[in-house]
Amino acid sequence: MIAAALIALIAALHLYILVLEMFLWTTPRARRAFGTTAEFAEATKVLAANQGLYNGFLAAGLIWALIAGPQGAGFAPATFFLCCIAIAGLYGAATASRRILFIQTVPALIALAALFLT
Repeated sequence: MIAAALIALIAALHLYILVLEMFLWTTPRARRAFGTTAEFAEATKVLAANQGLYNGFLAAGLIWALIAGPQGAGFAPATFFLCCIAIAGLYGAATASRRILFIQTVPALIALAALFLT
């Protein structure tokens, strides 16, 4: 139950990131969230949209795991996608912003722990 709730929250987070990166990248809200300027956002909006699509795939994988049942057939996909998110967060923290560690990696690791402990 706790693992499923955490997985759902992480999926929702990645859907939100998808929206920010794919559709709102040049808006003040997204620029504030990612710490970018209007000029940078405009110059990188295609790259951000591509990145947003990948976040959508991560969310889709977690939703698949939830539908299949995280303690049943969805256990393997949940484990895989949470690991992908944790690794992506580590890379993002090392290359872009340490904040990503706490936004992506830590929640994914907590959800993984909850998944394996239930």
